[in-house]
Amino acid sequence: MIIYGKQIVLFVLNNHSDLIEEVMFSKNIEPKLFSKFSRLKKSIIKLDSKKAQALAHGGNHQGYFLKIKEFEFTTLNEIKKGKFLLILDSLTDMGNIGAIIRTSYALGVDGIVITGIRDVKMEQLVRTSSGSALNMPIAIHFDISDLLNQLKFEQFSLVGADMDGEDIKNFKHNLNKIALIVGSEGNGLHNKVIKKLDHKVSIKMARVFDSLNVSVATAILVHQLKG
Repeated sequence: MIIYGKQIVLFVLNNHSDLIEEVMFSKNIEPKLFSKFSRLKKSIIKLDSKKAQALAHGGNHQGYFLKIKEFEFTTLNEIKKGKFLLILDSLTDMGNIGAIIRTSYALGVDGIVITGIRDVKMEQLVRTSSGSALNMPIAIHFDISDLLNQLKFEQFSLVGADMDGEDIKNFKHNLNKIALIVGSEGNGLHNKVIKKLDHKVSIKMARVFDSLNVSVATAILVHQLKG
């Protein structure tokens, strides 16, 4: 798996150096920093600009690249050991998912399950989550109905983000285990998901407006539910 960009490369160097398989630069870097990479005892390759642009797919790489081990998804059985889970119902935008992972990690979510999509681009998620995807337990389970049945069996309360739900500011609870389910901005939650919910919550707007970005809305809901 190839990641690029100075911030994320340095994050991995400082926090997950065991994942690094190869170091690549397309620019000269300061000797002190270069020596830190040298101490990894990994191959260090100088890239020409054409190769660098190809590896970054035209993105802003800043001259920094790493080849790291492939991401290992967490098993669903392991995820279910947590007490506050986040379920993504058919979200497809990797930028939004990455932002959700970042805020979820910061706010103390125990694990995330991505459902409804098969092509999860982990290189993008590691980058757009500022590296927090490497710290967060993430599972993939395509069949959300089966997933929700399993979570109910494990005594999770299913809380779904829905426009018709109770204002999250007024939602008082003493729930022990929570699975928060959020859907895409365009489609929201599937009907089959809504039918399985124990509670529906929403964010009431102070002004007339369509909706919040899903990553922003998720951050607000997580913060309120964990508060």
